[in-house]
Amino acid sequence: MNLFILAALFSMVLAEISPRLKFTVLESPRFHFMKPENYTTMYHQQGTDVLYVGGLGVIYKLTFSDKGVHDMQIPVLMDENAKQTCVSKSAARKHECDNFITVIERVGDSFVVCGTRAGAPKCWLLVNDSVLTDMQQETSASEILAPFPSQRSFSLSADGNLYSALSAVAGQTGSIHRTYGSKKLLKSESKWLQNPQFAGAAVIPHSEKLKDEIYFFFSEVNNSASFDEEPYRARIGRVCMVDEGGLSNLLPNSWTTFLKARVMCGKAGTPVQYNNIKQTFVLTSDHLRIGVMYGLFSNAWNTTVVCAYSIEDIDNSFSTSKLRGYNSPLASPRPGTCAFRNNTAAHNQKILNVIKDHPEIEDMIRPVGEGPLDLPVQDYFTYIVADTVLAVNAEHYTVIYLGTESGKVLKVLHTIEGVFIIAQYSLFHDNNPIINMAIDSKKGHLYVGTEIEVQRLPLADCGHYGVSCRECILSRDPYCAWDVNKRKCTAIPADYNFSTGTLIQTLEHSNASVCGEVIAPKARSTIPKEVLVDKDGPVLLPCPVHSYHATYRWEKDNCIKLYPCTISGSSCVLAPTPDLPLKEGVFRCMAEESGLKQEVVSYKLVFNSGPLSPSLASTVGSALLLAAVALWLL
Repeated sequence: MNLFILAALFSMVLAEISPRLKFTVLESPRFHFMKPENYTTMYHQQGTDVLYVGGLGVIYKLTFSDKGVHDMQIPVLMDENAKQTCVSKSAARKHECDNFITVIERVGDSFVVCGTRAGAPKCWLLVNDSVLTDMQQETSASEILAPFPSQRSFSLSADGNLYSALSAVAGQTGSIHRTYGSKKLLKSESKWLQNPQFAGAAVIPHSEKLKDEIYFFFSEVNNSASFDEEPYRARIGRVCMVDEGGLSNLLPNSWTTFLKARVMCGKAGTPVQYNNIKQTFVLTSDHLRIGVMYGLFSNAWNTTVVCAYSIEDIDNSFSTSKLRGYNSPLASPRPGTCAFRNNTAAHNQKILNVIKDHPEIEDMIRPVGEGPLDLPVQDYFTYIVADTVLAVNAEHYTVIYLGTESGKVLKVLHTIEGVFIIAQYSLFHDNNPIINMAIDSKKGHLYVGTEIEVQRLPLADCGHYGVSCRECILSRDPYCAWDVNKRKCTAIPADYNFSTGTLIQTLEHSNASVCGEVIAPKARSTIPKEVLVDKDGPVLLPCPVHSYHATYRWEKDNCIKLYPCTISGSSCVLAPTPDLPLKEGVFRCMAEESGLKQEVVSYKLVFNSGPLSPSLASTVGSALLLAAVALWLL
């Protein structure tokens, strides 16, 4: 097999798990912090243009518009003496001895705001977006958030109550609490959790309000791990929102519905597993317990992957699985069943004892497709959000947004067939890691934050895909479709009529045939640009790359010879090899995608018998500059 065929096959394999398009975003509205904010939290209410960001001693209220960002800063100050006391007690954490705002949640009609306050957490109510008042509550702030910002904690507001999950730290075992609101304040038992590190939480709704649940996602220390096993195991824990605690002598202030399950992420039948769950995002319907949970996992080598799980499968396991270590027949109703406090059948001594001593189910939760999604392993993922999109065929599709350590965002279509990476966005000049994201399905926006800045992107950025039907369709972006009448790539309007509309899409496969008969481009559609070079001098000819899923090659003199094309940055470069030395003639860069072949650019190479003229030297010099990296790849 010759070098050209090998290179073509290799590029096809890479194309399958690489972004089809790559964009550098310059025009989006953005806000720059006055100083680096190493630890931030975001709160965004769907359907608004306002983003709250908690930083060091400040709450940023950012109001976005297409013209820019209006910011209001709400200071949250603290006593300098408290900072000095923290430094003296925790010298290793002196950079964390300040008031980092790590909780901003709307609970009912109020905002609950909490800060680390140099290791002695405190919470306030934010009134009129300007005034902080002390929060009168039974629960200590130390049960809502961790004392230092590097210690992970998660808060979730649901049905007028605040739920909190605190990761384990030295001297604390980690916990799940209901910490504020109208319902009874509850906690987890210390033996239920083995030094957990929490990765997120989500409300799991049900058509019957009684059965609404909350899932918590975390990794636990694997105490039984052998020498060659990873020290973590990923878990899902769940509680019923209706839970009001147990009997006066048994779990009186604890959850009576807590259950947990092991979560597997790895190729089925192989020892390669990803047991450390880093972050999660859950998509569910409003009232039905269907949807998908996306988990961002890492392994001992710090490789990150994404696994997807069916909410229906998880719910079924919690509802039917045996309990680990409990060998007797389960009573009815099952331990952990969602039931009101006055349901004595579900809150008797026997059932509560089973939950107290056997909270783990035997079933292991396995991913859809029996393994991680087929995404680039060279990208270190730092954050994930997702959205459900109603396409022009009246079917729902899922789009995932992945933030990376290099400050980029991948936009990914996830279907039953697998994943398709629609595009990669380069957003930040400094390439800082993305540490926060928030998605607004109602307004159609994505908020992305680093320690330096926050910016907003449109979910439907259809204008980037080109001006032809083929380019629009091949994008496979569920937000975008080709308008047959207006002849442009456009966002699907909210009031679109699926039976009479004139928009077309294909999302399951890359298939531009829906555009109708495509007139084949002329065999020679560009005018060759003459390039004068020394006969023995180096030359590298660049070809602009539009789609990274297309196959590029160079043809010379009516295809008498074919030269491979090496992608470097945004160019595909022709360079000579010992087997294919450059000779005078016309070189044409050809791109082929979805069966359609196009000529991108052409050059007429002429050997110079004397010194190069300044203008031609400049032309060749720019080509060399664009493609210099490719020389090392051949």
